[in-house]
Amino acid sequence: MKELEIVIPSEKLENLKRILNNHGAKGMMILNVFGYGKQKGNTQVYTREEVPGINLVPKLCVKSYVEDKYVEDIIRVILDELNMGNFGSGKIFVKNVEDVIRIRTGERGVDAL
Repeated sequence: MKELEIVIPSEKLENLKRILNNHGAKGMMILNVFGYGKQKGNTQVYTREEVPGINLVPKLCVKSYVEDKYVEDIIRVILDELNMGNFGSGKIFVKNVEDVIRIRTGERGVDAL
């Protein structure tokens, strides 16, 4: 199993929900986050005399736990459909998940997703 942590602009949420629902994800969690990357949150080019500040940009962090067999397909579709062609399109983090347990039934692993 893998955890996909996908950071996107809020306007891309409906597209991402559709992608995850159509490609094997059985659920998701959505968090409001603020942050910046290489551009330090700036969206314009500065001259040498100007000193840019660090701006925290609002984003959504979507977490979904999926079977290994779905990961590459989900990543491919996200890259195809959510790439805006500019800074701030987002990031995908892929993490291994050792186990998951459904509290209500005690089911473990993929059955608990």
